This record gives sequence, structure tokens and C-alpha cells, in this order.
Amino acid sequence: MLIDHAAARLNPTKHTLVVLVENKPGVLNRVSSLFRRRSFNIDSLAVGTTDDPAVSRMTIVVDTSKTSAALVERNLHKVINVIDVHDVTGVPTVNRELALIKVRVADTNKRGEIKQITDMFQSRVVDVAREAMVIEVTGEETKVDS
Repeated sequence: MLIDHAAARLNPTKHTLVVLVENKPGVLNRVSSLFRRRSFNIDSLAVGTTDDPAVSRMTIVVDTSKTSAALVERNLHKVINVIDVHDVTGVPTVNRELALIKVRVADTNKRGEIKQITDMFQSRVVDVAREAMVIEVTGEETKVDS
């Protein structure tokens, strides 16, 4: 996940940290245990491998209303398998949200109406089952919430 520069200015208690870690089992547990032990609040967490299969990238949005971002960053540097930590809150980037919404549709005639609504929000149907549809919505938080 990437964060919008303007959004970071509007909510100074949210900081986005990019953490490069060794791609080994147990690393996510070590990082999340640090947050639990220190009572740091995670708003969002996304993890994926980088172009180097030995390195993973964690993007963590932290609520810093009770704890400074610098303190969280210093603690992350102490965790085994952490390679580097960057606070990218002030860096201009792009913010995208993703939601998968399951809609119960027993009446097959209503599927057309639901498809029209998904088109209005520039979303798409990713799965259709006998009594349900799964819709994927991506975009800014306000779009996904609406």
C-alpha cells in the first residue's frame, strides 16, 4: 500500500513505514510481536516479496497519537531479520484501497441491477456463484467506502 502525501498532512497521527526484511519464516511474527509488546497500534499492514526473492517489503501504517514514529522506527531496527526501515509519510506517493464485497443474490434477475451499480463505481464482478456475487472495488478510500 502506498500513502497519499496530502492525506498524511491531513492526519499527522498516521505514519507510513517501509520495512525491508529477510524473506524467512517467522519474520512477520517477530515484527507483529514487537507492536503487541510495545502497545504500538497498526492501522494497516501489507507484505510482499521484492524483486530480490530473499527480501520482503512490509508497508506499515502506524497510529502515532500515543507513540512517536521515531520510537517505532528505532524498535523495528532492533528486530532480527530487519534490513532497513524508512518513514515515507512525507514522500509524495499514491494511495489505493482494495475491497472484495460478497453480495447475496438469490434472484438471478437482480444480477443485472448489481452489475449496473458496479459499473457506476468502476468496479468489477470477479466471481459469480449460484446465490452470490463477489465484487472488486479499488481506488481512493472515499470511493471504496461509498
